[in-house]
Amino acid sequence: MMNQKFSFSQILGRKADVTRILLSVVFIALVFIPLIRMFINIDSDSLHKVMASPTFSTVIANSLTATAIATILTLIIAYLLAVSIERTNIRFKSVFGIIFVLPMLIPSISNGMGLIILFGNNGIITKLFGLSASIYGLHGIVLGSILYAFPVAYLMFSDIMRYEDSSPYEAARVLGIPKFRQFTSITLPYLRKPLISAIFATFTLIITDYGVPLMVGGKYLTVPVIMYQEVIGQLNFGKGAVYGCLLLVPAVAAFIIDLANKDKGNSSFISKQFEPVGGTVRNVISYTYCSVVSIFTILTLTSFIILAFASDYPNNISFTFNNVINTLNLRANEYLINSIIIALLVSVIGIAAAFMTAYMSARMKSKTSRFLHLSAITSAAIPGIVLGLSYVLVFHGSVVYGTIAILVMVNLVHFIASPYLMMYNSLSKINENLEGVGHTLGISRGRMIMDVFIPQCKGTMFEMFSYFFVNCMMTISAVSFLASTANKPVSLMINQFEAQMQLECAAVVSLAILAVNIIIKVTVAVMKKTR
Repeated sequence: MMNQKFSFSQILGRKADVTRILLSVVFIALVFIPLIRMFINIDSDSLHKVMASPTFSTVIANSLTATAIATILTLIIAYLLAVSIERTNIRFKSVFGIIFVLPMLIPSISNGMGLIILFGNNGIITKLFGLSASIYGLHGIVLGSILYAFPVAYLMFSDIMRYEDSSPYEAARVLGIPKFRQFTSITLPYLRKPLISAIFATFTLIITDYGVPLMVGGKYLTVPVIMYQEVIGQLNFGKGAVYGCLLLVPAVAAFIIDLANKDKGNSSFISKQFEPVGGTVRNVISYTYCSVVSIFTILTLTSFIILAFASDYPNNISFTFNNVINTLNLRANEYLINSIIIALLVSVIGIAAAFMTAYMSARMKSKTSRFLHLSAITSAAIPGIVLGLSYVLVFHGSVVYGTIAILVMVNLVHFIASPYLMMYNSLSKINENLEGVGHTLGISRGRMIMDVFIPQCKGTMFEMFSYFFVNCMMTISAVSFLASTANKPVSLMINQFEAQMQLECAAVVSLAILAVNIIIKVTVAVMKKTR
C-alpha cells in the first residue's frame, strides 16, 4: 500500500515538474525570444549611427538627470504622505488616499497633458496669475514624472508602515532617545529593504516612460522619446532596437538588485501595531501637506473637464458637448470598446494563468518551483516600450499581427508579474498541510482548488482583475508599435490628438479612461466587501 502511494506521489510529482517546466518555457519564450530577435536586429550601421550621433550622450545624460531628480523628489513626497496618513489621527484619510492614487488611473501622457492645460502658454494657472515661465523642459518632465510615479511609491510606503512594529519606538521613548536618533537607528534600518524596492520601482517607472517627456519635454529629449521617434516617425527599427537595449540596462539592473534585496529579507514579527497619534501641530502640518498634494492632483484632473467641455479654450470656456461629439465622430467609441475588450480578455486569461503558475510554484514545491517563480516574474524587468518593439520584430507579417490577439498577448506578458506575485503571496499564507489532509480524506487536488483555494483567494483575484484591467486601459508604451487602425486602444488616441493639436479631444479620451477605471475600482471594492 505504501509503495502504491509512493508510486502515485512520484508520478504526480513528475507530472507537476513537467507542467512547471512547460510553463517556464512559455514565459521565457514570450519574453526572451522577442528580445533576442531585437538584439539580432541591431546591425553595425545602426549601432554606429546611434553612438556617433552628437545627441547620443546628451540624451542619456538628460534621461539620467531627469530620472534621478524626479525619483528623489517622488520618494520624499510619497514618504511624507505615508507618514501623514499612517502616523497621525487626521480625519478624511480615506478621501486623501483615494485622491493620491487617481493619477494611476490615467496614462502618463495624460498627466503631462494636464500640466500643459494648467501651466502651458495658454494654461489656466498661467493666465490666472500671469506667469511667464514655460512648463517645457527638464522641470516639466520632473513635475510630470512625480505626478505619474508618486502614487506607486506612496502605496509601497503606506503598506510597509501599516505593518511596522511600534515596540522599538516605545522602548526608545522610555530610554529618552531623541526623535532623530530613533529615525536613523530604527526607522531607516526597518525601511531599508522597502526603500530599495521603492527606489528601483520608481526609477524604472520614470526612466522608461515616454508619455510625460513627449508632452512636456520640449527640446529636452530622453531615450524613450528618441526611441519612439525613430520607430513611429521614421520606421527605423535598427536604431530603435539600439535605444531599446539602452533602456534594458537600468531596468534589468534595478530588477536584479530588487530581487536580491527581497531574497535576503527576513519576515519580522509584529508584537504591537502603531496607533496613530494626535497633536495640534502635527495634525495641522499633515492636513496642510495632504491638502496641497490633493489640490494639485485634483487640479490636474479637473483641467481635463474644463478643456473637454469648453467651447473654445482659452477664448471661450462656456459649456458645450461639441468636443465629446467630435471625439466620438473620430471613432473614439470604437477604440474605447477595443480597449475594454482587450482589458477584459487580459484580465480573465491573466487571472487563470497567474493562479495556475502561482499554485504550481507556491503549493507544489520541488526543485523546479524556484525556476518557475523566476520565469514568471522576469517580464517585470522589461520596459513596455522595449517589449512592444521586440514583438513587432517577431510577429510582423504573422496572422496575429494587426489583430487584438497580439495586443492581448503583449499586455498579458507585460503585466502578469505583479498579479502573479499577489497570488503567490496569498497561496503561500494558506496552511501548507491542506493538500496532505485532502489526499488522506480522498479529496482530489482539483476539488481542493475549487472548494478551498479559490474561495480563500477571491479577494486577491478581484485585485488581480483590477490591476490587469486598469493597466490595460491606460498603457501606451507596450502597444504603441503594435496597434493599427483596426485594433487601436483608445489610449493611443491621446498621442494622435496631441500631435494634431486637438487637446480638447485628448482631454475627452483621458476622462473616458479615468471614468472606466474608476467604475472598475469601485466595482471591485464593492465586490470585495460583499463577498
